[in-house]
Amino acid sequence: MPIAIASDHAAVDLKASLIAWLEAEGHGVIDLGTDGSASVDYPDYGYRLSRAIEDGRAARGVALCGSGIGISIAVNRSPACRCALVSEPLSAALSREHNDANVIAMGARLTGPDMAIACLKAFLATDFAGGRHQRRIDKLTQPSEQETAA
Repeated sequence: MPIAIASDHAAVDLKASLIAWLEAEGHGVIDLGTDGSASVDYPDYGYRLSRAIEDGRAARGVALCGSGIGISIAVNRSPACRCALVSEPLSAALSREHNDANVIAMGARLTGPDMAIACLKAFLATDFAGGRHQRRIDKLTQPSEQETAA
């Protein structure tokens, strides 16, 4: 299944680097934009990415903006997405192993291409551990009244 990737204007160059790496590794890619340096709003691209996960066009995604923070918030508005902001390979691997993240976010102003590729490689190579972690994922997906009560 292809991997969806989206960025705002601040991360266009990083997105191009990651697409090139993904394609060289044999992955299909759904490029959801943006494609230039003209200022755009990161929520629009985060929502495009979350829709690609929701409708099954992609099982995994990569969200990019200047810091990674804004676009990760946008992606996480969808109950179908568990987007983890990562900055190094261990957090990328743990996002999969413990949290069953299906999207990672990175900041182009904070993470260079080599580190971003290392994060993406760890994210794609790591399976969800299940077990005790599954209960927690279930709570993220369907919080009960007891868990949400103050």
